[in-house]
Formats: sequence, structure tokens, C-alpha cells
Amino acid sequence: MIGLYILGAMLLFGAFKLLRGVYYIRKAKRLEAEVTAIEARTEALNAETAGIKAERKAQQAAAVVALGFVPEAELDTDNARPVSPERTAAVAAVKAGDWEAGAAYLDAAGQDWEERWQRLRPLSELAAEDDAWLLAWRRARPSDPSAALVNAETGVLVAWNVRGSARASHTTQEQFRIFRELLLKAQEQAREAQRLADPADPVPYMVEQSISQGLGYSHEEYRQLWSQIVKRDPKNLSAHTSAMQYWSRKWRGSHELALAFAHECAAKAEPGELLSLLPLVAYVEQELHESDLKPETFFKEPEVLAAVESALTDLAAADPDDWRSIRLRHMLAWFLFWQDRDAEAVEQFRHIDGYIGAMPWYYWSPSRYVYARDWAVREVTPGL
Repeated sequence: MIGLYILGAMLLFGAFKLLRGVYYIRKAKRLEAEVTAIEARTEALNAETAGIKAERKAQQAAAVVALGFVPEAELDTDNARPVSPERTAAVAAVKAGDWEAGAAYLDAAGQDWEERWQRLRPLSELAAEDDAWLLAWRRARPSDPSAALVNAETGVLVAWNVRGSARASHTTQEQFRIFRELLLKAQEQAREAQRLADPADPVPYMVEQSISQGLGYSHEEYRQLWSQIVKRDPKNLSAHTSAMQYWSRKWRGSHELALAFAHECAAKAEPGELLSLLPLVAYVEQELHESDLKPETFFKEPEVLAAVESALTDLAAADPDDWRSIRLRHMLAWFLFWQDRDAEAVEQFRHIDGYIGAMPWYYWSPSRYVYARDWAVREVTPGL
């Protein structure tokens, strides 16, 4: 009897364990089903929330566009301002093989060296893609200083196209080797353009500025090049902003050298000459390359606030017809946005809107520009 009792007890215990196991399995399955249902509801809620946010964002963007601002998809990322009809016509003619139209367009700048520099770039970009028209120009006028100038700048562009815009760690040794060879050739071409140029023309020396970055001119070598530029055109804004790149930490200098150069040049300028742009360039470069700096705090530092005030005063004194002021407006829009001076930022955005091929915007996707612009607009527009 005892044995039967023990056997029965064992059977009951086994059955209990089996039933308990079945219970927990079923419970686990129910819990798993509940978790799956909760996750599904969470995903649905997240999707609904994202949809609401996207719809709200689209409504806000449409409201800003309704106030006269340009939609993100229509922003010109190549130019800082509207392209002139003269440039459009010249580019079209050159594409059709009419090198004389290109020559006439460049020479029409006369001794406005800033304008000559601006007209040089689109012609050189065309030649970097297809130089048949440039070769024809050089054959027809082998001693033409303008043809030699375009040839030199084209050589620089081709070299940098090979180098690419990636960081050095993402650039192959073969790219670097070809890049250097092409830059050395462009250096010879720049020196030829300098020999043929009007003695007062700084532009062939400005072409050499980007060569100096790539080849790594020493500080003394660069100062010699710089002296050739400023003795011909002491306040050339494009030359100064190019020099800022040489003196920056990412190329051949440091934040301290770049800022010292910027402040020195700005201090020597008269109101309206727009060299107040340079300290702003230095601060943007510093913020971009120092991970511990945040624009919402760094751009509110006293020295940066003072630089912005100087730039606003400089801009107010500039000739309203001076197209160079648009470059300062682009920078001011960015700084004023971070300084929570939204009404002043919107004023600058209205001047520049539609064209974002300028510093600082060309460092990022167009969405960064749209975010800053739309934020400032919403802050100053009741009910938006």
C-alpha cells in the first residue's frame, strides 16, 4: 500500500508539474502576444505622431513660402546671388564654341578686379569640362593675358577636381600624387598669366592662392604672394577671403593666425569696404573645427557679438549697389539667427533668399538654411 501511495503521489506530482508547465507556456504565449500588440500599437502611434509632425512641418514651410520665401527644392545652391544676363549669354555662347564671346565677357570687367575674378570662374569651369574653345582662343591669341588667365584657373580647377572635397584620410595616395602634379603645372600656368597680365592686375596672383593651399606654401612664401596681390588691390574682398582659408587651421595656419589676420585687415578698412566679413569667416571656421564649441553659445561670446555689430555698421555704410555686400548678408543671417536677433536675421534672409551658394551655407545641405530661415520667420510672424 505504501508503494502504491508513493507511486500515486509521484504521478500526481508529475501531472502537477506538467500542468504547471503548460500553464506557464500558455501564459508566456499570452504575454508574448500582448507585447507584440503593444509594440504594434506603439509603432502605429509613432507613425501617427511622425505623420502629424511632418504635416505640421509642411504647413509651416508652406506658410513661410506664402510670405514670399523660396521653397527648399527651388534654392540655387551654386550661386550667392542672381546670375546676370551677361553671364548667362556668355556661358551659352562659349558652350556653343564661341571663344570670342568668352574673351569679351572677361575683358568687359576692365580694371574692376573683383568683377574680373568673378567672371573668370564660370569660364574656367566650362574649360575644365571641355577646353576645345579655350585651346582655339589660345591658338588665335597666344599672348592674350585673358586666355592665359583662364588657362591657369582651369588648371587649378582640374587639380582640385581630382583631389575631391573629402578629408585627407579618405583621399588615396594616387589622388594626392596626381593632384600635386596638376597643381605644379597650374603653378607654371599662373606664372605665365602673371607675366602677360596688366601690371596692375592682381587676378593672376589670386589664382595662385588656391595653389598655395594645395602645395603647402610656407608662411613666408605666402606672404610674398600676398604682397603681390595687395599692392595691386589692397581691399579685394575675394582675395582676402581666400587668404582666410590659407591661414585657417584646416590648411596652413591656425585659428589664432586666421583671426589675427582677419582683425588686422578689418581694422585697416574704411566703413563700407566690407572687410568686416573676415572675422565672421574666422569664427565660422573655428566653430566648425572645434567640437567643444556650440554655435548657440560661441556666437554669443562678447567678441563675436562685437564683430557682428561692426559688420552691420560696415554693411550700412556700403554702396547699396555693391554686389559684394550679399556675401556679408549671408554670414550675418547665420550669426543673427544664433544670437536670437530674429527680426534682423529675417531682414538679411529677405535679401539673400533663393541663392545659397555662399558661406556658410555651402558647408551643409539646403535644409540647414531653411531651418534657420524658417525659424527666424516664425519667431517674428504672429500666428505662424
